[in-house]
Amino acid sequence: MRADKWLWHARFFKTRTLATHFVGNGHLRINGVKQTRASAPLRVGDILVFHLNDHIRMIETLALSTRRGPAPEAQALYLDRDPPKPKAAADKIALREAGSGRPTKKQRRQLDAFFDPKDRP
Repeated sequence: MRADKWLWHARFFKTRTLATHFVGNGHLRINGVKQTRASAPLRVGDILVFHLNDHIRMIETLALSTRRGPAPEAQALYLDRDPPKPKAAADKIALREAGSGRPTKKQRRQLDAFFDPKDRP
C-alpha cells in the first residue's frame, strides 16, 4: 500500500493531498530509510518515524486498510510506540491555601510568571 494513502487512512492527515506532500517532502522514514516518494510501499510490521505537531511519532503498522473509516477503525491500523508526551503547561498546578487573603506583590509577580497574561481572566 502507498505510504501517503495509509497515513490518510490512519487519520494522521485530514486530506490525502497533505499526506502526499508530507511524504514527498521527505518527512517520513520507513524502517529508518528516508522516503521522498509518496508512493513508497508500506507493509504490515513496518516502523514509521515522522515529526508531527511538535512531537516525533514512532508508529508500527499492524494492518493495511481498504478505506478511510471511522477513528476507532483507523486506530486499529497501528501501534503507537512512543505516545505523545503531556504538555508542559499541563504539568503546572497553581494552588493557594483557602482563606489566605489577597496575594502580596511578590506572590502576584509569581502568579503572573506562572500564567500567561492573555489567559488570565
